[in-house]
Amino acid sequence: MMNSGKLRTWKTSRRSSRANSTVSGAGSSSSSLPLEGYRVLDMTRVLAGPYCTQILGDLGAEVIKIEHPVRGDDTRAWGPPYAPYQPGSSLNGPGESAYFLAVNRNKKSLALNFQHPSGVEILHKLVAKCDILVENYLPGTLAKYKLDYDTLSAINPGLIYASITGYGQTGPYSSRAGYDVMVEAEFGLMHITGSRDGPPVKVGVAVTDLTTGLYTSNSIMAALLSRAKTGRGQRIDAALSDCQTATLANIASSCLISGEKDSGRWGTAHPSIVPYRSFQTKDGDVLLGGGNDRLSGILCDGLGRPEWKENSKFRTNAERVANRDELEALIESVTVTKTTGEWLRIFEGKGMPYAAVNDVQATLAHEHTKARNMVVEVDHDQCGTIKLVNTPVKYSESEPKVRTAPPTLGQHTHEVLSDHLGMSEDGIRSLRDIGVIR
Repeated sequence: MMNSGKLRTWKTSRRSSRANSTVSGAGSSSSSLPLEGYRVLDMTRVLAGPYCTQILGDLGAEVIKIEHPVRGDDTRAWGPPYAPYQPGSSLNGPGESAYFLAVNRNKKSLALNFQHPSGVEILHKLVAKCDILVENYLPGTLAKYKLDYDTLSAINPGLIYASITGYGQTGPYSSRAGYDVMVEAEFGLMHITGSRDGPPVKVGVAVTDLTTGLYTSNSIMAALLSRAKTGRGQRIDAALSDCQTATLANIASSCLISGEKDSGRWGTAHPSIVPYRSFQTKDGDVLLGGGNDRLSGILCDGLGRPEWKENSKFRTNAERVANRDELEALIESVTVTKTTGEWLRIFEGKGMPYAAVNDVQATLAHEHTKARNMVVEVDHDQCGTIKLVNTPVKYSESEPKVRTAPPTLGQHTHEVLSDHLGMSEDGIRSLRDIGVIR
């Protein structure tokens, strides 16, 4: 236990460090952001880790992304599509990968090879100046380079060290590489996703990666609150497998309470509510939710079939569930007679949940998406103006936003080494000459 004198000294020095730190491109509103002044060392690639650190960056943290000086983040090569480089750009190739652009805004790129001792030395110096480190290497990998939690926490006792892996730091699967789709399959999500009589399918986005990134960012902020009380950092062990199991939510609870197997795949339908699914229209699909008897009655009226409300097969939800196939077939025989837009107008203002089934382009152009400012234009140094999905949560006293575009590989190497570590021009040049940095 740290004594109170040391605790006060450590906290005071960290507050001073944060007060004196600056975030490139932060803008006038950065001082109101919740994580302004905190510094993150981002040693992650692909999706779960970068999504986590992007959330921290959106909230004001200075995020320094460590990338291999030749390859960079794996997703830099995941395309097409690419945002093409502008004429006259100093960079060659097809452009910046859309995948990379999705989860790396509000970050600085330090292209560094930590397989070289000089690279490790640089990271040790940066750790002393950081509040948070996030990594997603297999357990034990970073210990080979003296970048494990025990080594780094000795350098900086206040460091919050978050590890994101497929299966965690312990357990029989801990040494296995874990990608989202494998975890979806192994831990239940794929089994309950897909059409009723079809094969198991993965979710359209890597949702397990995303939920793990969300859990980890939330845990990091909780650890910051804990550190404010104790003065100590801590290790966070976040696993895709655990986060996937946790987000089975009511389905997992049903299995635990009943002791029975899950009810399988239901497509867009609900196992316990009818009608509650998408139905084909003349030009697409519409999702209709008769979640209780009153709402089911509104649906019957909107469909022009008020007599269904008094049908003994359809009066209550229990009866509708028992006669699911018959009722859903009757509903679809009506919905196919009009367009999706016509049905939306019919049910507007009626108080019953309904929605068009839109593709992604329609989502991004949706009037509500625009009204909520969920798509923004950002100036990129090499690609010109690009569009990105904005940070989703609105604050009454802060303005999280895209302050800087996703970086090109090694864009901030010189800035970080010079400004944060005080390295000379000659020192930086010599590291570049031997391939330690880019």
